[in-house]
Order: sequence, then C-alpha cells, then structure tokens
Amino acid sequence: MKDERTYMRPAFCPGADSAVSSVIETIFSDYDKGREIDRNDFFGQPDQEVVVDIIKKLLMVIYPGYYRDGNFETRSVKNRLAVLIEDIYYELRRQIEIVLVNDPKYENASKEERRDAACSMSLDFLSRIPKIREYLDTDIDATFDGDPAALDKIEIVLAYPGLYATTVHRIAHELNLLGVPYIPRIMSEYAHGETGVDIHPGAKIGKYFFIDHATGIVIGETSEIGEHVKVYQGVTIGALSTKDGQALHGVKRHPTIEDNVTLYAGAAILGGKTVIGHDSVIGGSAFVTESVPPHTHVFVKLESSHVTRQPE
Repeated sequence: MKDERTYMRPAFCPGADSAVSSVIETIFSDYDKGREIDRNDFFGQPDQEVVVDIIKKLLMVIYPGYYRDGNFETRSVKNRLAVLIEDIYYELRRQIEIVLVNDPKYENASKEERRDAACSMSLDFLSRIPKIREYLDTDIDATFDGDPAALDKIEIVLAYPGLYATTVHRIAHELNLLGVPYIPRIMSEYAHGETGVDIHPGAKIGKYFFIDHATGIVIGETSEIGEHVKVYQGVTIGALSTKDGQALHGVKRHPTIEDNVTLYAGAAILGGKTVIGHDSVIGGSAFVTESVPPHTHVFVKLESSHVTRQPE
C-alpha cells in the first residue's frame, strides 16, 4: 500500500512568524556596517574543500604506495599518477588564479595575467615535488631511528601524525616560497586540526626532522630549524612578544634551532634573537629566551621539598 504520509516543516510557536521575520531583518541590517566580517561575496577566496582535496591528492603522489583513491584506478601505476598530477595541476592553478587578486602585484592585473601567473606557479610547485620527497625520505629515516616503538617505516608513513604534519608543511612551505596567498596557511591549519601540530608555512625546516608524540607543538613563521632536530610534544618555538602586532610583520620573531638539537616535552624557545646552538638539548618544561651555545644541556632544576605527615 502506498505510503500517503506527507512531511512538513514543524510549525513555529504561536506568533513566532513575525518575531522571526524581525530577527532576520535585524541580522540583515547588521551586514550593512561595512566591517570585514560583513563581506558576503566569494571573489578572491579559495575553496577550502578543494585545497584539502589537493592535499589528499598530493599525498598519493608523494607516497604512491601508501595513499590511494578508487577514482583514479588504472592498470598502470604511472598512468594513475599522471592523471593525479594533471588533476592537481588543474585544481591548484584555478585556486591560485582566484587568490592572486589579493596579491598587490596582481590586484590590478587582467584575468589573463593572473591565469598565466597561476599556471607558472603551479608548474613551478609541481617541479619541486622531487625535492619535497627527498626531504620527507630523510624525515622518515629520522623518525625510525629516533623512535624505538616504531615497527617499521611503513607504520611511520601510515600512522604517525608527526610525519603527516611535516609532510603538509613541506608542501605548504614551497607554495609559501612562491608567494601564493592564503592556500599555504589553509593547508597548514588543516594539518593542525588533524594532528594538533601548528607549523606556520613560512618556517624553514631542514632534513631529518622528527616530531615525536605530535601533540600541542607550535612552530612560528620565522623559525629556522636545522637538520637532525628532534621535537617532542608540547614544544613551542615561538615569539617572545607580539604586543606590537602588525608592526612586527616580516620581522624575525622566532628562534633559530641549529643542527642536532633535541627539544623535550613542554619546552618553550622564544624570541627572534634566540639561537639554540648545535648539538644541544633543551629539557622538558624549560623556558628559554636567550641564546644557548653549542653542546649545551638546559634543564629545569626542581627545588627539593619535604612533606610532613600529620598523625592519623
């Protein structure tokens, strides 16, 4: 028997129609104040979902034996990757073309000029994928060598959030170097949400980078990190003060970490003039705002305490 039931939107409370209409008008009038929050057009804004899709496709290109998508199945691995790379190129070129209107160099350029620039940037980025993979291969080695809990390198690629965050950073960093607005930061914040690791795409990170227990780590925009650096959970490589706000834009605000440095859990290294010398160790919960010479161990010394038990 045919189901004769009909589905209707539940009725408002008695007398609510006019009240809701009044609220709608109030909200609409709030849009007329000319603030940044009042923008209601999408011109010049990238599609965040497309940017995330680009990340996922890049993961399949960077790690061809680990990430897959049924939409791109073919008999030949190289054919599958060729389709992926072409798709990345098209999507990335389109998103870069959209955001370039926000770049002062292109805000008065014609659509054709922005398109040509986007084509060039996209191709330049794709040509850097071998470099990205070279660095990530060293990151996998550093993670395996530094973590006795790792079963093998396959487990690291498949399951370690530290490597995932580093991978997205290395992608975003190359786009940032090309001067692409917005897209690198969207990528880094996506990885931040997925892993709890917040790495600004401007940060410079050398080879053999290892993030262990990737949670609550912050690495600021102007940080410079050398090779063979190991970072544990809760570490901050940040600015000493940001009270001057935008006046500090472009100023080196974050530390330099030289080669072969270990930063243990909860350590905070702050300030653009702070340099942690090579082969140093910064202990857990240390708060460092001055430079440390090479081969130095910094740790927090706890004062001894005595507990007196009261008679029961």
